[in-house]
Amino acid sequence: MKSLATVFVMVEKLQHGGRLRPIDLARAHGLSTQAVRNYEEAGILPAAGRTAHGYRTYTPLHAQALRVFLALLPGHGHQPAASIMRAVNRGAADEAYRLIDEGHAQLLDDRRTLRAVENALRDLAPAEVPASGAAVSRPGGTFVGPLAAELGIRPATLRKWERAGLVRPRRDPLTGYRVYGEADVRDARLVHQLRRGGYLLEQIAPVIGQVRAAGGLEPLEATLRDWHDRVSARGRALLSGAAELEAYLRERG
Repeated sequence: MKSLATVFVMVEKLQHGGRLRPIDLARAHGLSTQAVRNYEEAGILPAAGRTAHGYRTYTPLHAQALRVFLALLPGHGHQPAASIMRAVNRGAADEAYRLIDEGHAQLLDDRRTLRAVENALRDLAPAEVPASGAAVSRPGGTFVGPLAAELGIRPATLRKWERAGLVRPRRDPLTGYRVYGEADVRDARLVHQLRRGGYLLEQIAPVIGQVRAAGGLEPLEATLRDWHDRVSARGRALLSGAAELEAYLRERG
């Protein structure tokens, strides 16, 4: 079944002998005529033809280019989608393919981050906390030595994680010693779990960022399903955008 936009373009093609006005493209996609002109000036659409009086005229190929750009937006975002269209319209197909590959690579990284969080949350059981609770129950926080001992690592490792931004202890104003609060202990345990799973520090950083943004592990667990849905939706959007782009490339020859 053809979309309403496609049917509209076909009707307009018959009415104008294949020529479309900016308002024709705008109406078909719920845009303003200024947006259509902006897209052309940005190279997202091929250059328009001009009438004897200097008015812009478009063709069904321009309408197709606009559909492609709008289809690429959900999966790639505005700037990458615009760059892809500019590359295609100037005949640099390989550059467009590279940009598309980058979008898929980013999605794969997002999937890996999601999987890392899920695995870490599953493996980070409360039973792993020592019975003494030395590193997690002191009201004022814990120092580097007790926390390192709990995790079975050297204090130097915790300092390395701090330099990487993975843990953020405060400094005791009297002694200058590092003091790890509850959130710091949580982050350190999560980093330790991920390191045991073979993840590099640069791969762990976005995971810790997600935990901090969610406000902790429990809130993050509640958002995992939404995270899954967004990743899946983006994957499907990449496929839809690629299908529209392939049709446009065939039309352009």
